Amino acid sequence: MNATANAYSLDDMHAVVTGGGSGIGAAIARELVEAGARVTLMGRDAAKLEAQRAELGKSHAIHCVAVDVTQPDAVADAFASARDALGPIDILVNNAGQAQAAPFGKTDLGLWQRMLDVNLTGVFLCTQAALPSMIERGFGRIVNVASTAGQIGYPYVTAYCAAKHGVIGLTRALALETATTGVTVNAVCPGYTETPLLQTSLDQVITKTGRSADDARAALQRANPQRRFIEPDEVAHAVLWLAMPESGSMTGQSISISGGEVM
Repeated sequence: MNATANAYSLDDMHAVVTGGGSGIGAAIARELVEAGARVTLMGRDAAKLEAQRAELGKSHAIHCVAVDVTQPDAVADAFASARDALGPIDILVNNAGQAQAAPFGKTDLGLWQRMLDVNLTGVFLCTQAALPSMIERGFGRIVNVASTAGQIGYPYVTAYCAAKHGVIGLTRALALETATTGVTVNAVCPGYTETPLLQTSLDQVITKTGRSADDARAALQRANPQRRFIEPDEVAHAVLWLAMPESGSMTGQSISISGGEVM
């Protein structure tokens, strides 16, 4: 981090956002860019990443890397590419994730492993790739996008809940390890958020229950005391706050963004 950087901006900082091509990741990337950061977008779909870069504007320093965050060698190469393109990494937002529903009795080992790999092991691999240089330079912000599923249980998503609980455990443990290094580690935990991933969940509810689209939406919204879905920008604002230099005393936290569902 440049010592002369404005404490209320991210000028001269480099942020990596995984799962940055759409949904919450795209909203986070936009907030970081608008705050002055150079941003590397990572994700599996190169076309989505390039579309997001075009939307953010060519005048900004944005680098795109297609990567599967579950593959160690690919992650190492992606972070090397990010550093070569935009310099040392100051901020890491582990947003890449996937949700798949099934009753526990029909959750086979393949589904279980997929949920752990993309939602938990991906966070582990990306954090290992970014953390050493943060510690060496005496500054870093790691924000893990978990879920209310990491704070409470939901039926029919046992594997997803287990993975997101793991993300929160990783966040807390690593925050203690890095407490004196200038690096903070936090998690944000959105409830049901208006994203393509949510639409996939709604489609599953509609298919399996025969409910109308409106009834399916209302059923999921009842989990939120405000009776609505979270907007991606609301999650992005929280991530931006945690990424700021002045948020140095915030570490080891799992902040629920859920309209009061989790208190």
